[in-house]
Amino acid sequence: MIDFFIEIGGFIMAPLYYVISAVLLAFHSVFGNLFGDASGLAWVLSIVGLTLVIRAALIPLFVKQIKSSRNMQLIQPKVRELQKKYGHDKERLAQETMKLYKDAGTNPFASCLPILLQMPIFLSLFRLIDQAAKDPAEERGLMTETLNRQFGDAIFLGAKISDTFIDTDLVSVRILAAVLVVAMTATTFLTQRQLMSKNMPADALTGPYAQQQKLLLYVLPLVFAVGGIAFPVGVLFYWTTSNLWTMGQQFYVIRNNPAPGTPAFTAKQERDAAKAARRGTVLPETGETPGTTAATEEPRPAPRQQPQRQSREQRKKRKKPPKKP
Repeated sequence: MIDFFIEIGGFIMAPLYYVISAVLLAFHSVFGNLFGDASGLAWVLSIVGLTLVIRAALIPLFVKQIKSSRNMQLIQPKVRELQKKYGHDKERLAQETMKLYKDAGTNPFASCLPILLQMPIFLSLFRLIDQAAKDPAEERGLMTETLNRQFGDAIFLGAKISDTFIDTDLVSVRILAAVLVVAMTATTFLTQRQLMSKNMPADALTGPYAQQQKLLLYVLPLVFAVGGIAFPVGVLFYWTTSNLWTMGQQFYVIRNNPAPGTPAFTAKQERDAAKAARRGTVLPETGETPGTTAATEEPRPAPRQQPQRQSREQRKKRKKPPKKP
């Protein structure tokens, strides 16, 4: 039975090996020409390039995640009302809550989509690096035996791409791996913290959803910290780069399209007001457009007085010189 599931897993992962190795080798063909095919820097930069391609492909899902998370925050007061109303009837409460989610166009599990979809890619890269170090003769995807040896033996900052914190006795390797584990854990924590502190209204910081977010805030970094000591250096670079991308992406979305009633929304209103004041669009205190008040209007020149029309007799009299006495 176990062998059956292993075969199924291998069948599912096989296409990913081709996709991941194709993107990885495309970047390696560029960086390898610059730094050498066996250079650790070339392989690390290739992993970073792979990460950026994957995260760029996941942007639509990330936008959906942000929208779903925002909607979940905004409907929390209604969720609490349902809990007060149907707290005695769990089945009715579940039905009404799901109906509320449907009407709001949100899904409580949408926030997990980017992480869930990255896990197979993460495992594929993990297996490619692990296999390159342990059995380079076994080819996966587009990785040949020669490429496997280059990949597994490539050295960056004194450590092989395939080294882990627990599988080495070298102090320098353990220091690098520990730094990367801490960086991966810290960026995971800061990513979650950024979302909770900037883009959650005050009334959404209580209740089941808030408890779920707080649980993820501390549990996810702990999971990565414990598991990170077994990750190869190359995988640690991948996940840390992915977290940095997420932080930058979240910062942009939260800054430019924050949820109403959040600190980020208030900050955006203040920035918009200051920008409008600098451009002279709106007066900061009165709210009036410049040029609409009497004090700010420029004086207009007096209209030119037109000469009065005269008859022919009047014009002749004006032309005649006065008689001398």
